[in-house]
Amino acid sequence: MKKIEIDDELYQYIASNTQSIGESASDILRRLLKLSPNTSAEVDDVLLEEESQKETGEEYNVTKVTTKTDNVFNILNKEELAMQKGVVGRFLFILSALHRTHKDSFDSVLDIKGRDRIYFAKSKEALLESGSSMNPKNIVDSEYWVMTNSNTTRKKMMLHEVALGLGYKEADAETIRDYL
Repeated sequence: MKKIEIDDELYQYIASNTQSIGESASDILRRLLKLSPNTSAEVDDVLLEEESQKETGEEYNVTKVTTKTDNVFNILNKEELAMQKGVVGRFLFILSALHRTHKDSFDSVLDIKGRDRIYFAKSKEALLESGSSMNPKNIVDSEYWVMTNSNTTRKKMMLHEVALGLGYKEADAETIRDYL
């Protein structure tokens, strides 16, 4: 298997066409290009693994290119995102994808707060206690709740802060924010 470098726009296009968790970039491209599936493809939970192997007396390096599982772009599907009902639906969908991707570090969202109220909590009651008109919603498949009674600009800021808190680079955080 060869290793290639692609720009961010192409990477995001490939990632946005993911149909299942763990689907490799090769599988996605094969599907998009209408090529037959590669049944010998091997996907691990590491980014790159180099091995030196000998076969028939010839030494060569093998590099396995695999899918990084802790990147929301690997599971965020634009078609599913577009099917969500309104801004709040897309907001919750993106937060759910971020939670699935970063379960171990998602607690960092609890540090994201406004001047007078909290935005995230582990219970509906905690959000309601921090202010009026919170309209708390559960982030699907998680113990976390988020305040949804804010304008789209505030929701975008919240997504941006969540992405940064989970370790995304500024450009990727902006891309996540702009999915809203």
